Amino acid sequence: MVSLPHRSVLHGAVTAPCLCCPKGKDQFDNLEKHTQWGIDVLEKYIKFVKERTEIELSYAKQLRNLSKKYQPKKNSKEEEEYRYTSTRAFLATLNEMNDYAGQHEVISENMTSLITGELTRYVQELKQERKSHFHDGRKAQQHIETCWKQLEASKRRFERDCKEADRAQQYFEKMDADINVTKADVEKARQQAQLRHQMAEDSKAEYSSTLQKFNSEQHEHYYTHIPNIFQKIQEMEERRIVRIGESMKTFAEVDRQVIPIIGKCLDEITKAAESVDHKNDSQMVIEAFKSGFEPPGDIEFEDFTQPMKRTVSESSLSNSRGDGKSEPKFGGKSKGKLWPFIKKNKSPKQQKEPLSHRFNEFMTSKPKIHCFRSLKRGGAGPEDFSNLPPEQRRKKLQQKVDELNRDIQKELDQRDALTKMKDVYIKNPQMGDAASVDHRLSELAQNIEKLRLEVQKFEGWLAEVEGRLPARNEQPRRQSGMYEPQNPSAVNSCAQDRESPDGSYTEEQSQETEMKVPATDFDDEFDDEEPLPTIGTCKALYTFEGQNEGTISVAEGEMLYVIEEDKGDGWTRIRRNEDEEGYVPTSYVEVYLDKNAKGAMTYI
Repeated sequence: MVSLPHRSVLHGAVTAPCLCCPKGKDQFDNLEKHTQWGIDVLEKYIKFVKERTEIELSYAKQLRNLSKKYQPKKNSKEEEEYRYTSTRAFLATLNEMNDYAGQHEVISENMTSLITGELTRYVQELKQERKSHFHDGRKAQQHIETCWKQLEASKRRFERDCKEADRAQQYFEKMDADINVTKADVEKARQQAQLRHQMAEDSKAEYSSTLQKFNSEQHEHYYTHIPNIFQKIQEMEERRIVRIGESMKTFAEVDRQVIPIIGKCLDEITKAAESVDHKNDSQMVIEAFKSGFEPPGDIEFEDFTQPMKRTVSESSLSNSRGDGKSEPKFGGKSKGKLWPFIKKNKSPKQQKEPLSHRFNEFMTSKPKIHCFRSLKRGGAGPEDFSNLPPEQRRKKLQQKVDELNRDIQKELDQRDALTKMKDVYIKNPQMGDAASVDHRLSELAQNIEKLRLEVQKFEGWLAEVEGRLPARNEQPRRQSGMYEPQNPSAVNSCAQDRESPDGSYTEEQSQETEMKVPATDFDDEFDDEEPLPTIGTCKALYTFEGQNEGTISVAEGEMLYVIEEDKGDGWTRIRRNEDEEGYVPTSYVEVYLDKNAKGAMTYI
């Protein structure tokens, strides 16, 4: 009789591993949730830095717009105000604020490149690595679960075969003990019991083999595969933590790097503020507005107790129109240096006014001069600035002469450049037609001649103010050829009409004389000439020496501004900065024209 192992031994031979149960799966689920949370934190930090960079850019843009808004406009009256130390300090502050804004742009650029860009790429790599690790973990988990199912199936089959063998053994013993059963039936029951016993032995061997294999796989799973996967996930998570810490450090370093430059900007603003000199500004105001007139002399006492015998004072304010026979005197000064604020008395009634009233009127009155040699068509004032005090008039005339000389120099430069261009065309006809520049050269010659006549006219007025030329009786010789000649007597009468017989200026409109100025295209063209506006940019493809007059040297790769495109002659006019402009061969540069250009000038 065959003995079989007890079922309690089989049941006690296998126990389910704790990490193969659903709780084991929970560990992977928890790790998966935690690592996903870490990635979310990293992406949140990236979003924070990106918004910070946008704020920095917006702040820098607003600072630049603010600085540009308060910058003085070129060729305007506002630009003249910036000669005072206080306004120059303000201009320096605006320039430093522009540099200050640039540092905030640097912060934005560095944060974008060193933090946002790097972390974005790192997040993509981190997601791929995390996905790979958890894929390996799930694969190992599925493999051990498959082995566990095979072990369970082998165990249930072994258990079933043992039960069948036990029942067959009991049936055989029953048949063997029954005397009524034939020998053949007993033999059959014995063979059946042996067969079941053999099947139980085979199931036992299979179960034992499966159990050993499972134990080996389980040991490998929990002591090799899973620890390796968990170790990789741990290293991945630690790298993420280290990376976000380094990014936060970089966040601070980017700000710290620009602090010295920002400090320099603030130091320059402080230096500009310390350069403000109230004494110097006051002296500049004095120089700008001093009239050049000498103060009037003392007013002589007039005795009204003897009306029939009183002698009229030559410097009195109360002279009537009929007393103008005597030579006008004022404080011992000549007629050419009269104090312009004294008004002529209109009637005897005004002569009876208290002297204090007339003196107050004299002190608060403003010069009113109505004799203009020639007026601009806009009616803004006399062209020769004769309505201004001598010193102010001299300054204005000098400024006008300097401005005209600069215009002449510009025209001469253009003429020289076109002459050089024409010579190039003559030597190299394939580059352009030499006759195409003749018309422009003719225009430039006319413009130069007109400007020179204007210079002569203003220099004549300037010489008169400075006392270098004879007095006003030679006025017609100083007029430009563009103006109608003026009768000398009319000029003398104009000079006389500006002064009353007692030496004061008159306000009577009936005595005003004006010279008519013919309307010419010249005035419209040269009243307010401004630099040519930029119409685009260009990049130098080759180095050009620019040795000829009117050309400009450029280096390969240099970016410049285009102010006049190629007119078919093979030359393009460019500008490097406010003082450097000229022509370069069109084939030497790559031009980018701006169709929406409004003429705003920006220099490199």
